[in-house]
Amino acid sequence: MFFFKNCLIGRKTTYLWNNFSSPLCNVDIDVGQGSALSPILSALYLSLIVYILEKQLNSLKIPISILSFFDNRLFISQHKSISVSNVNIFCSYNIVSTLLTKFSLVIEHSKTKVFHFSRSQGNFDPPHLDLIWLGDPVFYPNDTWYYLGFFFDRKLSFRHYINFYSNKVISTIKYMKMLGNLTRELNSLQKQQLNRCCALLIVLYGFQVWYYNKAQLDYPLKILRKLQQRAIL
Repeated sequence: MFFFKNCLIGRKTTYLWNNFSSPLCNVDIDVGQGSALSPILSALYLSLIVYILEKQLNSLKIPISILSFFDNRLFISQHKSISVSNVNIFCSYNIVSTLLTKFSLVIEHSKTKVFHFSRSQGNFDPPHLDLIWLGDPVFYPNDTWYYLGFFFDRKLSFRHYINFYSNKVISTIKYMKMLGNLTRELNSLQKQQLNRCCALLIVLYGFQVWYYNKAQLDYPLKILRKLQQRAIL
């Protein structure tokens, strides 16, 4: 899996309107990522690029799937061989890099990552993605991948994900004691409601990714029992 984000428009541009083309001029005004216009303009500008990219990948028969979320683009390659997946990603990266250059866009390499999943038993040490031949850096696979509030590991065990949100719940339970005042503490019913409305919603955030049929649930259920015991105490 390979994804890049935050394509940047160059500081100099030419405005086109039908057959009219303006001279090259500086651009000193932009739209921030937090602006309401940012996702709209990003979708309008990049949708054409993604459409052309998918057409070229299909014509070259490169088995790459593309997922988009605002200014994030994911390249997904599925194969039994990591080397074959890297070749597919390498070719896709070459195509998208050339295409973005034609649209006066560049890829921000500092926010570009590569990640591999594997069902193999034992240690899994995937090879790096070498893009030096394209004039770009070498990307080394990460151990964990944080995306849209979820933590993914190479084996999809979601242990890091569960540990992160369980520790967050423990802190939440501790701070619940501060909600009482000097004259009256929270009663048992109020504490129970806080646990259901706050703590459980945090620890069960996105539980569908790890709680499914035939999944290994020994570890997450063990953590949930400890949290429930902490909340009761």
